Amino acid sequence: MSLHQEKLMSVILGPHVSEKSTRVGEAHNQVVFRVRRDADKDLVRRAVEKMFEVKVADVQIINVRGKHKRFAQRAGRRSDWKKAYVRLAPGSEINVVGEKA
Repeated sequence: MSLHQEKLMSVILGPHVSEKSTRVGEAHNQVVFRVRRDADKDLVRRAVEKMFEVKVADVQIINVRGKHKRFAQRAGRRSDWKKAYVRLAPGSEINVVGEKA
């Protein structure tokens, strides 16, 4: 495996499952992924197409700020992260939740 293919395989950290991501997936044929902080749209597109063998129509990327939280007596902050909304081409489908049809 070349260095470029290894980078593509490490771009996607995992699916981001929430109420909003489920609603968007059903309505607009989109899947939401947590991605590396240095990922860009083109890199995410190529990684999804290679890993899931689907055709990607569009990618939107959002930087998510970490929340400020308290841990006992100390104030802390969660890490910032990045998520990608991947809209699939008509006829393409990815099952990230593991539902049985």
